[in-house]
Amino acid sequence: MNWITNFVRPKIKGLWNGTSQTPENLWKKCAQCGEMIFHRDLDAAQNVCPSCGHHMRIGAKERFAALLDEGYELLPVPDVPIDPLKFRDDRRYTDRLKDARTKTSATDAVQLAVGKIAGRPVVLLVQDFAFMGGSLGMAAGETLVAAAKEALARKVPLVLIVASGGARMQEGILSLMQMPRTTVAVESLKDAALPYLVVLTDPTTGGVTASYAMLGDIHIAEPGALIGFSGPRVIENTIREKLPEGFQRAEYLLDHGMIDMIVHRHELKGTLARLIGLLCEKVAVSAPHRPILAEEVKPAQVPAVIAGEDGA
Repeated sequence: MNWITNFVRPKIKGLWNGTSQTPENLWKKCAQCGEMIFHRDLDAAQNVCPSCGHHMRIGAKERFAALLDEGYELLPVPDVPIDPLKFRDDRRYTDRLKDARTKTSATDAVQLAVGKIAGRPVVLLVQDFAFMGGSLGMAAGETLVAAAKEALARKVPLVLIVASGGARMQEGILSLMQMPRTTVAVESLKDAALPYLVVLTDPTTGGVTASYAMLGDIHIAEPGALIGFSGPRVIENTIREKLPEGFQRAEYLLDHGMIDMIVHRHELKGTLARLIGLLCEKVAVSAPHRPILAEEVKPAQVPAVIAGEDGA
């Protein structure tokens, strides 16, 4: 060993292996066409491949920035019991939650904000697939209920951007209970004649599809999104038949009347603004009048079957 081995070689090695290395996350490969896309170009395109138009998944933060006008407000996720079933498979549920929160900087899979879409006030709810597959648990269910209450209090529409693999198995029956709870919350919006718009993204499956994701006044889907209850592979193995080409994709569902429209991500904000304007105008025109008192009803207004004129 000499000074060349101990000093010169480490210096040369450090020169080549130091900060000059290119980070691995500067380029991303499109899963559909294989195109390599520079990260800044991908961010500017809202994670849509400029070559083939493939819509990649994006998080809640990017959704809020793309859809809401400046000055929107994030609302806290309601507190719920953590790991009430003390669930553990190959890892503790609490450890999975900790990892998901570190990865996404979010409390749970659903995030809530109030703001405006092209000047129109809304409550916006975003379900992030990056947080444990966007799974529906107690926190997500409680957040949707809170969003409905916020929309009712402000008398504004509720918009949901959904991406989920279904119910969260680590919470068992407590997760499944969120399906009827969220359904009741959506019905409260309908009773108040407030619009509820749902944007289905890739993927939307399981118990989420079987509850609040398919109860909207209008259902919008992103191009190519997988939407269904069970996955295509599960269905094929069950019925032992080959499914049609594009089965459960947004385009197939549009052709069969399951959704109302497919909208490119770049046009989503403008489309939501127009729909909210149309629905709110319709609600204002057809708002229910006050109840008619009994003494105000004239005999001519009473149906014949009720007045006993049918000979009964």
